Amino acid sequence: MILTRVDDGCIHLPELGLWLDARSRRPASDRVFISHSHSDHLGSHHEVILTAPTADLMHHRLKGQRTEHVLEWGVPRDFCQGPRAYRVTLLPAGHIIGSAMLHLESNGSTLLYTGDFKLQPSEASEACSVRPADTLIMETTFGRPEYVFPDRRKIAADILDFCQRNLALGKLPVLLAYSLGKSQELLKLLAAQSAPVLLHEETWKCTRIYERYQHQFPPYTKLKDTPGATGIVIWPPHRLNEIKSLAGKPVAVAIVSGWALDANCKYRFKADEAFPLSDHADYLELLELARRVAPKKIYTTHGFSTEFAQTLRDLGYDAQALDRADQLGLKLGV
Repeated sequence: MILTRVDDGCIHLPELGLWLDARSRRPASDRVFISHSHSDHLGSHHEVILTAPTADLMHHRLKGQRTEHVLEWGVPRDFCQGPRAYRVTLLPAGHIIGSAMLHLESNGSTLLYTGDFKLQPSEASEACSVRPADTLIMETTFGRPEYVFPDRRKIAADILDFCQRNLALGKLPVLLAYSLGKSQELLKLLAAQSAPVLLHEETWKCTRIYERYQHQFPPYTKLKDTPGATGIVIWPPHRLNEIKSLAGKPVAVAIVSGWALDANCKYRFKADEAFPLSDHADYLELLELARRVAPKKIYTTHGFSTEFAQTLRDLGYDAQALDRADQLGLKLGV
């Protein structure tokens, strides 16, 4: 049996001295698995388990010294915490470059922790790989039935049409997307057209790290180096107010996010249009993951964790939301 607790909003396996995507600094005696390099999954820890791309991006985003156990895909690594031994294997999660699921073996039990994941393929991340486990801990960001994404090819065509229409009107098309992951997927999508692509400086830096891992992109430059230029802009949503001063012309803004399925999404982001391109699994993919893993126990976390746990129970799974106060001290494994 593997004991798990939720401490400070983070998943903790205390008998193994292992944390999963902890945000705040953990004790020096413990290790932390970091599934990927989005800021809401990073913390300034003493000792971490992660992939090479995640390590590179973490060096860029979070300064400081730490002990890093950099694992290759599918190659198991044995660890020990006092008398307890455990084996870790990292599997691609399909979320962003280097994003990993953690498959854990200890004392005859297996556990799969997904982190953020996506089953549908993307040119900007490794293809997701799933492994059966006794216990599944899964993220459920879009765990309600209204969150089923359209075909990605249709979304891509709609984004290109938005860009071309506004370029023809003399406007600067601005695609709002997070600087790591979504922006690189958009950049690859824009290879199908010929207009220059202009990036925010942080997006530019993350894209350069992608290129270390054999990712190829169409030509791009930093917008701040070419103010007033014509082209297509990829820009972080929280920096939208900077665009008008750099653009020097009218802009047309689109938010690119899975939350675009919400009717009010474009108004929340002060955008003209919204496109539901996501790097997370949608509702149907969440169900498919549970089917593939075929666990004896499922714990849901993040997003609509309570609602999705109920959906799983209705389908016959033994499922509970993990990120709730009454879930402390649960026993995982068989």
